[in-house]
Amino acid sequence: MSKKYINQDHSSAWVMQTWLSFIISISTTAIGIIYLPVDPWIKGFMGMGLTFTVGSTISLTKTQRDIYEAKKITYKVEEARVERILTEHDNFK
Repeated sequence: MSKKYINQDHSSAWVMQTWLSFIISISTTAIGIIYLPVDPWIKGFMGMGLTFTVGSTISLTKTQRDIYEAKKITYKVEEARVERILTEHDNFK
């Protein structure tokens, strides 16, 4: 049993919503860290945590996308191989 992978395009509204959500969440968290009533070293530690969280999230997203695209390519190669075998097969031999 094979899986069909459908290419799904995103609407411009969805892309805008995801970017706005990202920008707003990072901005408000950074502003919250800046205005915390704590020592600067604690703010620096929290800022580094925020930076590493964003970086690892981007890496995770890229990895998941690469895995998905690799599965699509593998499926296409497998489908082409089956089609070639079926076209070469002659029932009357």
